Amino acid sequence: MNEEQDVITLIDENGNEELFDILFAFDETEKYNKRYIYVIAAGTEDEDEVDIQAFSSDIADTEVTAEGTLDQIEDEEEWAMVEDRLNQWLEENEEEE
Repeated sequence: MNEEQDVITLIDENGNEELFDILFAFDETEKYNKRYIYVIAAGTEDEDEVDIQAFSSDIADTEVTAEGTLDQIEDEEEWAMVEDRLNQWLEENEEEE
């Protein structure tokens, strides 16, 4: 994991804060016009198995701001696209190791 890894704080509906490392993000502008972000709990990158979470946000809301809103991905077709992109990223990074 890159030592300069971006870290974000996510706040759940109960106000609890948790740190997450950003694995990568990408913009999809043709169909959904959203930015997607993949995160793992901070400090878990060296574990054998990690829980990768994906969120989306409107591209207009993600212009270099300190705060923003991430949304759950609920549409099955959108989720399939997000999974495909994650699998592609995992394959590319596995080859680099």
